Amino acid sequence: MVHCTFHGLITLAVISAALAQAAGSDYHVGIGKADITGPAADVNMMGYAMLEQIVSGIHTRLYARAYIVADPSQDSNRFVFVNLDACMASQAVTLGVIERLKVEFADMYTERNVAISGIHTHSGPGGYLQYVLYDITSLGFVEQSWEAVVSGIVESIRRAHANIKPGKLRINSGELLDANANRSPSAYLHNPEDERAKYKHNTDKIMTQLSVTNSEGKGTGAISWFPVHCTSINNTNDLISGDNKGVASQFLEKWAAKQSTAGSSQNRGPIVTGSSQNKGLTATGQAEVQVAEGFVAAFGQANVGDTSPNIQGAFCQDTGLPCEDHSLCNGRNKLCIARGPAWPDNFRSNEIIAQRQADKARELLTSATEEVTGPIDFRHAFLDMTGIEVREGPNTRAGRTCPAAMGFSFAAGTTDGPGAFDFKQGDTKGSLFWKVVGHFLHNPTAAQTSCQAPKPILLDTGNAHIPYEWQPSIVEIQILRVGQFVILCVPGELTTMAGRRLREAMQTQVQPSWGNVTLVIAGLTNTYSSYVTTYEEYQAQRYEGASTIFGPHTLDAYIQEFSRLADDMMQGRPTESGPTPPNMIKNQWSFLPPVIIDTAPIGSHFGAVTHDVLKTPYNVNDTVNVTFQSACPRNNVRTGDTFLAVQKLQQDTGEWSTVYTDDDISTKFHWQRPHMLSSESTATVTWKIPEGTEDGTYMIWNYGDYKHLTGGTVPFTGHSSAFTVGQPKSVLLRVMSQVRQKLRWIAV
Repeated sequence: MVHCTFHGLITLAVISAALAQAAGSDYHVGIGKADITGPAADVNMMGYAMLEQIVSGIHTRLYARAYIVADPSQDSNRFVFVNLDACMASQAVTLGVIERLKVEFADMYTERNVAISGIHTHSGPGGYLQYVLYDITSLGFVEQSWEAVVSGIVESIRRAHANIKPGKLRINSGELLDANANRSPSAYLHNPEDERAKYKHNTDKIMTQLSVTNSEGKGTGAISWFPVHCTSINNTNDLISGDNKGVASQFLEKWAAKQSTAGSSQNRGPIVTGSSQNKGLTATGQAEVQVAEGFVAAFGQANVGDTSPNIQGAFCQDTGLPCEDHSLCNGRNKLCIARGPAWPDNFRSNEIIAQRQADKARELLTSATEEVTGPIDFRHAFLDMTGIEVREGPNTRAGRTCPAAMGFSFAAGTTDGPGAFDFKQGDTKGSLFWKVVGHFLHNPTAAQTSCQAPKPILLDTGNAHIPYEWQPSIVEIQILRVGQFVILCVPGELTTMAGRRLREAMQTQVQPSWGNVTLVIAGLTNTYSSYVTTYEEYQAQRYEGASTIFGPHTLDAYIQEFSRLADDMMQGRPTESGPTPPNMIKNQWSFLPPVIIDTAPIGSHFGAVTHDVLKTPYNVNDTVNVTFQSACPRNNVRTGDTFLAVQKLQQDTGEWSTVYTDDDISTKFHWQRPHMLSSESTATVTWKIPEGTEDGTYMIWNYGDYKHLTGGTVPFTGHSSAFTVGQPKSVLLRVMSQVRQKLRWIAV
């Protein structure tokens, strides 16, 4: 009896040890998502730098998606990666986020272990950066934009922190074609021929995914990195949108939501987006996968600098001739515009590029087998980029970085969004007129001119300090590691070859200590400092080279400094934090006027319908339009809420339920004033009825808040008449529906 008990204890101990070892491969993972949409009116959009591109509604809402990975044996050893549906991360935002996190969580989340990376949508509210150049077109700093992003990021991290549970991480990668193109192929050709020969394409075509499963083996989230500009929707757009990556997130999350309720038996099917236009674009899953409720899908940005989603290439609008190499049409750049796959329908093109990313991400999710094992570590450093001495090395050439400056070709824009006046890409000389104009800001010294050569300096931003700094001098870099997965966080837009060189240098350095690792570049992270080209591409001085603000040795400086951080990690040494960047939030200027008052015409009221639905039935792919007497959306940005609803009458209960909001791609919320100074406004809600919509009775709602003369705000609602999608199934049902509608209106 004693022998059996002892034998049983030994067996139990062996099993427990085995389970403990198995559990050791788990991590503690938390995922959270929060709204960062911000003001849906009056604010200039960040990205294209077009003064006339002013937000006037919503295509899709914007989100922060936070992923916390912690060591179960040392819970304080953790990092946070936040994927942001914004043009870029901002030093002003990062400083604000870290400040609030320290108040709530003490030293658990600091600048050392928090990374905030933007997807680079060009259709979001601007004014949330702290440097003059990036806020000029938004008429300075917009506190409402900044607050929406900061509070949304903090909330996403708070939710992720509250949701930390044991989980496993898996890595997968695969080729994704026909989802990006190189918009500066002539600059790419400046790279050495033998280096280019190592790669089949002039943009990276690999999507890399880090996915999360819980203790039940169900997927809870994924981050999929792929380099493509979020410029599918061009600079004529005035609706807030996450562009192709934001919509890809929506596609994958909607698919996951259906799978979590339908069960794994249906998981072999394609992603269903609810649009008949997406037929023929989906891919079939490779294996069954169970998905948990609340799956969060992020699509991260990578070495995006010279990539474009406009895969047909650039053509002259007047002649139809290709203009990709020189980006000029009759000597000017304004008519040389790149075309997406469904040109001239930008929103359709956006859906196609989003769909391709979502399908590839799902394929990677359903076929991932490589489990992440190993330690968690991270390093962070601030860098003063105004004068880093770069040493000659196997991956770097000797040189020195410069104070920031923008070249002439910066003002030419790109084929995704051309600039104005007579600026041209590839300009290494500049013009006397614009040099004189630029010198009013600051006349560059001989040393600065030499340092930045062959860039002709248009704006000597690094030496301009009035009313405050024009571009950053101090930026930050960061490495996050979990096992064999490594994230390189860079404060700008690396071109394709620049990213390849950084990854190759890091892979070569860490391989002897860490073995073969998967490296991803997270672009536009923590701070934004424009572009990073290779030394050779810089000589071409296309848009990307002209926007490489710290001069021709910028990439080499980053490779050298990332190498220093990686060496510290391998040796177990702490990393020097570097110089602290300025926090200039309190110094910001803003010229965006406030909302004074909202009014409705005499005899009308807020929420009144000025253009109603049709009386005849609608069908799938028809568009429903309803216009309401409305008020400025800046009165209440409705964070985590909606400006509209599509509601369906439930025949069995007589209740109305919301089936779509302003976050769905099938709807659009478009707000407008009759003229700029008017206190009256209208909001038009459109709903393109998606495939799969059930026949029945529907109604469109508008929600808002108006501002009265005393300064307070008052909420209001309005709704359309009820309308039919498809044909009623019987006369009795139609009569019952009409009675319920009348009772509903009386109650309202």
